[in-house]
Amino acid sequence: MHTERSQGPDLFEQARGWLAEDPDPRTREELAAVVAAAEIGAEDALADLADRFCGPLTFGTAGLRGALGAGPNRMNRAVVIRAAAGLASYLRQEGRHGGAVVIGYDARHNSDVFATDTAAVLAGAGLRPLLLPAPLPTPVLAFAIRHLGCVAGVMVTASHNPPRDNGYKVYLGDGSQIVPPADTGIAAAIAAVGPLADVPRGEHWETLGPEVLDAYLTRVAALPAPGPRDLRIAYTPLHGVGGAVVREALARAGFSPPAVVAVQEVPDPDFPTTAFPNPEEPGAMDLAFELGVGTGADVVLANDPDADRCAVAVPTPDGIRRLTGDEVGALLAVHLLRSGAHGTLATTIVSSSLLGVVAARNGEPYAETLTGFKWLGRVPGLAFGYEEALGYCVDPQAVADKDGISALLRIAELAALEKRAGRTLLDVLDDIDREYGVHATAQHSVRVSDLAEIDTTLARLRAHAPEEIGGRKVERTDDLAQPADSLPTTEGLRYVLADGARVVIRPSGTEPKLKCYVEVVVPVSGDLVGARATAGEALRAIGRGIETLIG
Repeated sequence: MHTERSQGPDLFEQARGWLAEDPDPRTREELAAVVAAAEIGAEDALADLADRFCGPLTFGTAGLRGALGAGPNRMNRAVVIRAAAGLASYLRQEGRHGGAVVIGYDARHNSDVFATDTAAVLAGAGLRPLLLPAPLPTPVLAFAIRHLGCVAGVMVTASHNPPRDNGYKVYLGDGSQIVPPADTGIAAAIAAVGPLADVPRGEHWETLGPEVLDAYLTRVAALPAPGPRDLRIAYTPLHGVGGAVVREALARAGFSPPAVVAVQEVPDPDFPTTAFPNPEEPGAMDLAFELGVGTGADVVLANDPDADRCAVAVPTPDGIRRLTGDEVGALLAVHLLRSGAHGTLATTIVSSSLLGVVAARNGEPYAETLTGFKWLGRVPGLAFGYEEALGYCVDPQAVADKDGISALLRIAELAALEKRAGRTLLDVLDDIDREYGVHATAQHSVRVSDLAEIDTTLARLRAHAPEEIGGRKVERTDDLAQPADSLPTTEGLRYVLADGARVVIRPSGTEPKLKCYVEVVVPVSGDLVGARATAGEALRAIGRGIETLIG
């Protein structure tokens, strides 16, 4: 979001101009109340108004995402209509006249309204909108783009953001999220949209039937090979749209119905049982853990609200052990290779380096990209891609994006195979560490109250590069804004430390914080427990070093 704030009479003029063309009576009423309070000098209202009009939501490689509400710096019908009109203009400029655009949406507040507005604008622009028939997971939308031969796709979702947010994700006809220069082209087209009253809107578009979802389910259910299906699963969709689709996918693949967290089973845009519906967050999966213990589950699985991510946990005698995204990535990579997969294994610059070692040992190509599936989904010859933030692509020919449902099925397949042998997923992780060495990872986040602090900190680190972090010598510093390799430019720094350790520091793409990713590598000569203890202490030491470094 922009941080410069409008001041004085101009701010009120902008607000009144917005009120005059806002098509939504609810946001008009909301903004009118804020304006009235600001006009009599209420400081909170003035600050609120200034924030709403500090600039438009920035359209980037993740599309749009922000808090619901009135004003250009919020997600609302006016912003969505402009975004749809800009997308339509861009597609026409690219020669996609009359092309089909599939539109999906989740169960968040206003998602269905934003999807319908998008369909109307695209129809008015001469494109052929295809609206998915109900709130469905993001992977279904990504699948539908290729399956239906569309020129683009739109998914209305804020994924795992808090309840107050919504978002607008754009894909092109290759089924992958947009990357430069498409993002800047669409942003320029949005900025050129005139008065909303002049945006033509059609009244006719096609609402799809169940055929697309059925085709998606048929595809993902066939991913697990014939084999054991004896597996007790505890599952939660975290109040999102994954529940019914996961149940059906598991059933078609031959698994018994999972035990589902009852209070989180039905989609609910308020996410009443979790403050932050992200399975990575501490506490988000507590109810699933309780269910797993109570039902004697072999594995505990979760999706985020739009089901493009998958979290995995394993019950142990000492409690539930939640696996990291890097651990799940390693499990899936090894399982897919053993199942006969061939092609490029890919991950991001902030994920574990273990995948590169696995690829090399198995004679497969390896690629590393910037963070995000907008990059991973485009890797040539991709066989498997993952990012540490619980995103996995196990069937790139069908879904060129992260897919928490197909990943869940492949994990269930692996867990069932191991159960038949009297083992768990943790035993597989032990095997991986013995074969490839312990690759331990951790993440540290530093929140800021002012986004300018991020730029200041990165500038200071560039001007004064550290000689050591956590007692380990810094052997190389890579400025990701001026990369020496083939990666596109991005904001951030990478420190290569002694003995294979690494630190990456970059701004979050969705929150006001710096994210720091740490990895240490410890060979295993026989004592796995000792190697892991050594790695854990090294992670903690580097973590303390990062706190000192960033201040």
